Order: sequence, then C-alpha cells, then structure tokens
Amino acid sequence: MFEHLNLRVNFNNADYSNLSLSNADKEVLRELAKELAEIAGRPIMAERKKLWTRHNNLEKTRPLILCDPENGWNEIILDKDIKCENSIARHWECYLRKMIFWGNEMKDDYVLEPYFNVFHVYKETQWSIDGKEDPRKSAREDGGAYEIHTILDSYDLIPAIRKPRIDIDYATTEKVLEIAHEVFDGILEVRLQTVWFWSVGLTDEYVFLRGMEKLMFDFYDSPDKVHEIMALLFKGTMEKLDFLEKNRLLSLNNDNSFVGSGGIGYTDQLPGKNFDGHVTTKHMWALAESQVTVGISPDMFKEFIFPYQKKLMERFELTCYACCEPMDQRFDIVKVVPNLRRVSVSPWANKEIMAEKLRNQYIYSLKPSPSPLSVSHMDEDLVRKDLRDVLRKTVNNQVEVIMKDNHTLGNNPNNIVRFAEIAREEIESL
Repeated sequence: MFEHLNLRVNFNNADYSNLSLSNADKEVLRELAKELAEIAGRPIMAERKKLWTRHNNLEKTRPLILCDPENGWNEIILDKDIKCENSIARHWECYLRKMIFWGNEMKDDYVLEPYFNVFHVYKETQWSIDGKEDPRKSAREDGGAYEIHTILDSYDLIPAIRKPRIDIDYATTEKVLEIAHEVFDGILEVRLQTVWFWSVGLTDEYVFLRGMEKLMFDFYDSPDKVHEIMALLFKGTMEKLDFLEKNRLLSLNNDNSFVGSGGIGYTDQLPGKNFDGHVTTKHMWALAESQVTVGISPDMFKEFIFPYQKKLMERFELTCYACCEPMDQRFDIVKVVPNLRRVSVSPWANKEIMAEKLRNQYIYSLKPSPSPLSVSHMDEDLVRKDLRDVLRKTVNNQVEVIMKDNHTLGNNPNNIVRFAEIAREEIESL
C-alpha cells in the first residue's frame, strides 16, 4: 500500500538501495509518461490554468473544484495494478497512474502538466529529547487512526529538546535524477523539486512532543512553559527555512502544486518582480493551521499560538490558513496577516458567518464532508443538497470546492468521480 500525500505519492518511502531499473520497468514508465503528456497537452488544461490564476489573484470566477482521494487512492490504484518491480519505479508508476486517472476520469479542475518531479533523497529527524526514542505514531497501514507516543513527559526535559535535522543524500539524489532523465527525457520535463513542508503551524509538533491531553491542561497549569515551547518550535522552524534557502533547496509552488490545505498554486503574483532564480520563502505560498487546538478559546489561541504563527506567515509572500478547524471565531484574529489569501472553511464551520467574513477578499476554500463518500453507495441527493445550500450562500465569495480527507471511498472509486460531476452540475446551475 502506497502512502499518498496531497496530490502525490510519498517517494521518500521508496527503497533507494537498488538503483537498477529493468528495461521492462523503464518501458512501463515511458508508456505511462506518454499518456500523461498527451493529457497535459489538451486545451482544457491551459484553460484551467488560466482559471486558477484568476481565482488565486481574487478575480471573480466560477467556483473551482479539486478532488484528492488521499488514502482512497489505494482503492483506485491497487497494488496488483502496479507492473514495475523496482521500488523506485513502483512509486513513480503509482504517481503516473494517479495523474492519468485524474486527467481521464476525475473531471474536476486539476491541471496536469508535462513534468516529472524528482524529490531529494533525504532523512529528516523529528523534534527529539536526548536519551529518549523519537516520538512516534502507531498508524494502521490501511490509513486508519493512529496513536501518538509522546516523549516530553516533564517540562524539566525542555533543555534536552533537540531540533530536527535534514540529512540529504546528494549522491543518491543525483543518481535518481539521472535515471529519471534516462526514462522520461523527450516525453516529460524532469525537474528536481522537493516539497519540504506542508504547514508551518507548529502545534502538531507540540502535540508529538507533549500529547493532546497534557497540552490542554498546560494552557492553564503551565502557561509560561507553553510559551517557552512555542518559542522553541518557532525558532527551530525559522532555522529550517533558513537552511533550505541558504542551500537553494526550495522550489516555486506557483504551479499545479498543492498549496494550503486545499487548492493549487497558480498565480502571476509569484515569484514577483526582480526574481533572480534563487527561490526563498518570499517567492512562495505557505500554510499555517492549528487543528489540534480546536478545543481552546479564541483568546487563548490569540495569546499562545497565533503570535508565533504570524511571524512565520509573514515570511512568505502569500499564505493560507486552517484545515479542519472551524474558523468562525478565529478569522478576525488571523486576518491581521496582510498576505493572507486562502482560508479553509471546514465541515464544522458556520458557512454563512464565513461567507460574511471572507467576502471576495479571500479565497473561500470550502471543504465538504467526505463522509458520504466513505460508503459503497453514496447518497447523491444528500451530496447535492449540501453543495447547493452552501453554493447559494456564497455567490458573492471567491469559492473553491475541495474534496479531501478521504480515508476510504467505500471501495467504490466512482464516488469521488460522481462528487466532481455533481459539484460541477450544481455550480453550472447557479
């Protein structure tokens, strides 16, 4: 089973000890690459690219649709469908098959490009404590719930906290890049383009150190220690971004890259004027969120969490905020960031309040509930009713419909295909 990250497969999970691809593996990859290149060359892709650019620039467009099955991809592309034998080739094949399904079946507004991105081969340590095993999550391989094994049992251990470290295997990265050129040159443009982070929200890292229950009590029992840990996480994250910038490891994400917790990054506002080819955070989108602190008050969020996130967000040119947390009571706190562009409106948010707050000044990133898609026979009437209701409430907003967080499609891939079709029908009926 492959781990599917947002819009992509986690190539880091491949076994890079065997860099020998058979001719049969190479041929499988080339044939799939040709199919992807054909899809990417269709006129509809250029039209969608322009539409996303206007949308992200806050020019009025129809609502855009993006559907990422996430773990549901494992019900669309089965292990038995993968023909390659080499581990690297199998991961690449899975990615290509995803893109082909997206282009031929999904019918949303995702844009396929004639690129093949190779990621650096690297290992990144976690936030850790001297003398203790790194924090771990015991996850089920089928994408189910996981348990966090925390390590910061006492704040007396704060001096022993060690920041993460990125160790890049440049030699293996170069060899993998050579293989990709050998396989795909003349079909797809090969690029070295690594996604180094998803969110700079900090609080997930806090929970992996301390745990959810302890954190909730700490806001009351040890507020000074909460600030101390948040300041440490902030400093470590800034140093990580400094490292990526200094070593020229960042890549632009103003293309079909997944940005925020939903949406893709096309905009002519990035990388901006006077760009000399050296990508820094000032040329990029970023996301901050704090789903894990949904149980605290807005005042506590404003005091303990957002000041550290705000400084990180301001380091980037365009930012997004939130994922699953409802933003009804937090948006007025977050909107002080001048470069905020995209805001998640989760299934738990009050849709009308968010419509009033976001107006047409921010992207209203609507996240319909994935629950109806998790059973074998989706209730299409319910999906249609829920979409129609919120689309009518947001006619004056800059809306995108993002279907994600699917842990299962009820073993029926047609669920997400039909969702995209229903969403398009409801949008066209406005």
